[in-house]
Amino acid sequence: MTIRHLKIFIAVAETGSMSAAANRLYLTQPTVSQAIRDLEDHYCVQLFERLHKKLFITEEGQQLLNLALMTVGNFDNLELSMQRFQERIPLRIGSSLTVGTCLMSKVISDMEAEYPQMDIYSFVNNTAEIEQKLLRRELDVAVVEGIIESPKLISIPIVEDSLVLVCGKNHEFYQKEIVYASELEGRKFAIREKGSGTRKLFEQYLSSHNIHIQTAWEANCPRTIMNAVIYNNALAVMSQRLVKHECMDRSVKIFRYETGEWDRHFKLVYLKRDSGDADRLCAPADSKLSAPGISTLRAVLERYRTLDLPQEISACVFKNDV
Repeated sequence: MTIRHLKIFIAVAETGSMSAAANRLYLTQPTVSQAIRDLEDHYCVQLFERLHKKLFITEEGQQLLNLALMTVGNFDNLELSMQRFQERIPLRIGSSLTVGTCLMSKVISDMEAEYPQMDIYSFVNNTAEIEQKLLRRELDVAVVEGIIESPKLISIPIVEDSLVLVCGKNHEFYQKEIVYASELEGRKFAIREKGSGTRKLFEQYLSSHNIHIQTAWEANCPRTIMNAVIYNNALAVMSQRLVKHECMDRSVKIFRYETGEWDRHFKLVYLKRDSGDADRLCAPADSKLSAPGISTLRAVLERYRTLDLPQEISACVFKNDV
């Protein structure tokens, strides 16, 4: 027996007439009569008695009616719930620690305000871990500052960023307007953990300029690194986007690298569908609705593209030695 049989039976019981039930359900009367016969044959009971050209439900029919109303009600609730679920747009967003700290809360807030049908899950870790989760299809899309290694992933530069040298107000650099590269030699630094895009870029700089530093703090939390700068007299190289508030209250001072070598972009990253559509936004195999979510994320990120310091903040200069 099917839900259709039960719905026809309920209509007959409620109207007391085969023809009235047929009109309510936009069916033919023979179709309604056949459905009632099917039920009676299936359960081996008589559901209605006809007296003086009227239908009267039997005791067995009344028991079936009570159960049918419950069953059809539960089925309709199931259908409604699943339809609402299908109207949702699930999106699993990964972000590297720097991006997650300084940007993604604002971006996700914008997305949820403008597209309330989205169900967003956010995962924050370093770039290396985010890359692996994308490859394992545990995330649909990501925004990272580090370099993506896998050729299976599309990486689109989209949000401007730059690393800056940061010192606290008790550090001797705080009184300077210019810091030279040679002055970093042997200095105490707070740095990010392995797998971080920020750390990788800074280590490449140190290696290419033959500079050796003392790693006094190593952490996967930008706030921990900032505290080491403010309270423990460490230096750090971190995203300019992370230091705006500390610069405003003058608890730290920043030095921008004059060559632009520390300039970079946060990148939108997602899995290629195949080798022939590297420039297309594509949904992961297990989520046909994620592609519009990725497009929405890209549009919102565009609003945060430009990297500007407030006028109250004056960035000093970090230079290579002459």
